Amino acid sequence: MRNDSELSPLPPISEAVVLMAGSGSRLRANGFTLAKPLIPILGQPLISYTIDSLIHAGIKTVYAVVGFEAESLVEQLQPLIPRDLAVHFIKNPDWQKQNGVSLLAAADRVASPFLLTMSDHLFDHFIFDLLLRNSVLDQLSVAIDRKLDSIFDLDDAMKVHTREGRIVAIGKNLREYDAIDTGLFISPPEIFAYLERAKQHGDCSLADGVRLMATAGKVRAIDIGEAWWQDVDTPQMLKHAEKMIDQSKTQVSVK
Repeated sequence: MRNDSELSPLPPISEAVVLMAGSGSRLRANGFTLAKPLIPILGQPLISYTIDSLIHAGIKTVYAVVGFEAESLVEQLQPLIPRDLAVHFIKNPDWQKQNGVSLLAAADRVASPFLLTMSDHLFDHFIFDLLLRNSVLDQLSVAIDRKLDSIFDLDDAMKVHTREGRIVAIGKNLREYDAIDTGLFISPPEIFAYLERAKQHGDCSLADGVRLMATAGKVRAIDIGEAWWQDVDTPQMLKHAEKMIDQSKTQVSVK
């Protein structure tokens, strides 16, 4: 195994887009009243884990796309932002639509390759390092998980089919798949053009844009190996995320 001094340098990516425009309907339906980014996990707001990961990855500027109860959310998020991280909030008036529309809200703010993630996805810091070191900046690089048996809710997961290190198909209802899209990307600005092409009746998902880019052979699959991640959409996912974080902290303390 290579040590840190032998690793290739990280590419010059300093900007990130974080999608947080949704209402968190499945958690709200189960009695949660806080906005999803503010829901505590082991005593720390969910968004704080995202912020910590972005800082670890060397991100200096974040464009956070908000929508549902945007004003209240932004007000509550402001005290959680470290001084050395510039966060610019972008309001998506069409937040009820799919997440591709939320990403398009940031189209005029980023002009170079950027890191893209969701405010309700948690990641081992190693995944950020792995993705950054293996990205090709004029293509879309997607962190994927091949540990299908470890996925908490496989039915709900975004499935991908890969071939020779590239994603060739993506969708929650794929019949043939060999990995899961973790929701972490290094993206060229070109993705915005693909999302515009993918629109139907003014709406599109991020997966729709990825699918078009994959057809053009421009989507790379970066395997996260044994590293962990978890999205947080339901109370059950929340409990599992707490378990994973607790285990991760225990492993670090043992080392």
